[in-house]
Amino acid sequence: MIRAYVALGSNLGNPVQTVEDAIEAMAALHGSLLKAMSSLYRTAPVGLKHQPDFINAVVALDTRLSPRDLLDELFALEAHFGRERSVKNAPRTLDLDLLLHGETVHDDPELTLPHPRMHERAFVLAPLAEIAPDLVIPGHGPVAGLLAACAGQRIHALTRS
Repeated sequence: MIRAYVALGSNLGNPVQTVEDAIEAMAALHGSLLKAMSSLYRTAPVGLKHQPDFINAVVALDTRLSPRDLLDELFALEAHFGRERSVKNAPRTLDLDLLLHGETVHDDPELTLPHPRMHERAFVLAPLAEIAPDLVIPGHGPVAGLLAACAGQRIHALTRS
């Protein structure tokens, strides 16, 4: 089994429920075990600014799936939750990003690992630091140091009711 990290985000419909339901669906992925899930975070949109805030989280999975097979499973989950791909950074019902797959470093048009912008985004780093505080992102460094460099990005942990 290989430890993989997946970021979740949603800002359409009921994003809190969508992210919670998507985490449950990820727990049922074949060949994978859900090992940890972060709190939910409310974050400002990146790129296309005039849209609702996002609800974000990160999960850790132990998986037997290859990076490409896991990505295919994640795309299938996005489609199940009504994801439509229009313009870059558009509002979405569910966005699942494969952040890391063990120590894999991979770069092709369909899949880049580590995720190419994860080290610049508080909405990834804060939940990742919560569940894997000692994690080092290959080619970029420790999560804690990277998160400190994103201090100006708006992010707020949600409390569970």
